[in-house]
Amino acid sequence: MTREHYIPFNKEFLLEQQITAFAADTEKAADFRNLFEIIEHYYHYESFNLNKNLKQNYALFDPDLSEKEREGFIGKSDFSIFKETLQTVLERGNYHRIDKDTLETAFAESDLIGLDLSIDFNAFKDYELYVRGQHKAKEKISKYIFWKKEVEIEYYDRVLIYLNYSDADYLTKKKVKLGKMPIDPGSIGLKIFKRVPKNDLETIFPNAIPRMSLKDKMLLWIPGIFGGISLLSAKVIPALINMYNAYETGEAIDLLNSKTSLNQGLIALGILSIYCFRQYNNFVNKKIRYSKILSDSLYFKNLGNNSGAFYSLLNSSEEEVLKETILAYSFLNRSPHPLTAEELDTQIESWFETKLNTELDFDVNDALLKLKNIGLGIEINGRWSVISLNDALIKIDELWDNVFEYNKMSQES
Repeated sequence: MTREHYIPFNKEFLLEQQITAFAADTEKAADFRNLFEIIEHYYHYESFNLNKNLKQNYALFDPDLSEKEREGFIGKSDFSIFKETLQTVLERGNYHRIDKDTLETAFAESDLIGLDLSIDFNAFKDYELYVRGQHKAKEKISKYIFWKKEVEIEYYDRVLIYLNYSDADYLTKKKVKLGKMPIDPGSIGLKIFKRVPKNDLETIFPNAIPRMSLKDKMLLWIPGIFGGISLLSAKVIPALINMYNAYETGEAIDLLNSKTSLNQGLIALGILSIYCFRQYNNFVNKKIRYSKILSDSLYFKNLGNNSGAFYSLLNSSEEEVLKETILAYSFLNRSPHPLTAEELDTQIESWFETKLNTELDFDVNDALLKLKNIGLGIEINGRWSVISLNDALIKIDELWDNVFEYNKMSQES
């Protein structure tokens, strides 16, 4: 499994882990907790501005708004700004985009539903999937009628799907059928899910339609065609021909044997029809199972739709930024001498591996940049250090004062 920048522990847990370093000094422990809280509020303020920006520039493309409401944002919503801001939020939250090869593999394989799905990609001008966090779990899947097999399934902890729908003229030209999807052409759909199987990503597309696989078709049609032809040619047709010829010539026939042969053929055809019906019914049951999985995704795995997805994304990005900053500051604060970015990266990743039995790729460069931007990190000749806890509290307080400098200037004038 590929190592990610994502840190799979909540901020409060990591805070308590870092405070243990100040166990002998209650005053420093209190100062560190205060520093954590102030930085948290500052990043929350940043998230507030990002949310405001996202909502403003997404409104024109939001399918949850009425046409009249969207018209009010003509000239006010900028697609390029929305997309750029969304990318910023996703990067801060340590999401990464699914590449084309991974998507094609997911579309070709299926871990749980065992069903081929057809997706008309003409419905979308553009589509992207972003994921964060991975884990494996044991699941039981049906192999045969009375046998279930336990397999290991790889899941994505979070998946965001971005769907930029084609305009009405293009949909008409390509004869795209949206079916029952209440989607406005030209809008942008956003959905965020939790715990999605890696090889079942296609299930979260709103226009995924079940189709019979080659195996399903072969099990349905091959026995039906060849078995039917064999039975008709061996039993039914000869019996009917004999009865017809006898009727035409007026000859006496063994009616009992003819009827017996005919009945046997018809019974065999009936059994064959039942078999074909059972195979088709198996496919229908797969469709029902898919519908249940989709229902579970919508009602139990869905974390937000369209503008409602912003809150989940912003909350997770805010936490990731905070965790990276606190970890970098804590390790540099404890170090007796300045560290290079590589040394700090190794120390933090080793701590996760030995202390928490977790392998991850800590984004050290991003964490150091955040420390520098808020005035807590110092770089000299490629080596990094941080200011003391007391000075850090003063610096963050000044940072907060500068955030609202515009309001103070307005009052003075």
